[in-house]
Amino acid sequence: VQLQASGGGLVQAGGSLRLSCAASGGTFVSYGMGWFRQAPGKAREFVAAISWSGGSTYYRDSVKGRFAISRDNVKNTVYLQMNSLKPEDTAVYYCAARTAPLAAQALDEYKYWGQGTLVTVSS
Repeated sequence: VQLQASGGGLVQAGGSLRLSCAASGGTFVSYGMGWFRQAPGKAREFVAAISWSGGSTYYRDSVKGRFAISRDNVKNTVYLQMNSLKPEDTAVYYCAARTAPLAAQALDEYKYWGQGTLVTVSS
């Protein structure tokens, strides 16, 4: 399975970005998907996750109400809409796929990882 993340960039605080992650080479509809991020000098952390149908979603507390994860099982793509961005959201964002249909928050639940896309939020 290959995952290709895109959509990162430089944005001012309060702005919005939408990240996309296109999957290929596997059965996308059977995978739970997640977004993680890693800021400089920090460990990679969970951001959001979505089940195979989109019926279940999870978010870390600091992004609840600002970020929204969604998926399109026809386009084999998962999205992360990020609104009201803050400087502390600055990080490399990674999408990941697990070989199970439910959403999960732990990094070690995910088998496949994309290359990451950099999000920089200026104050």
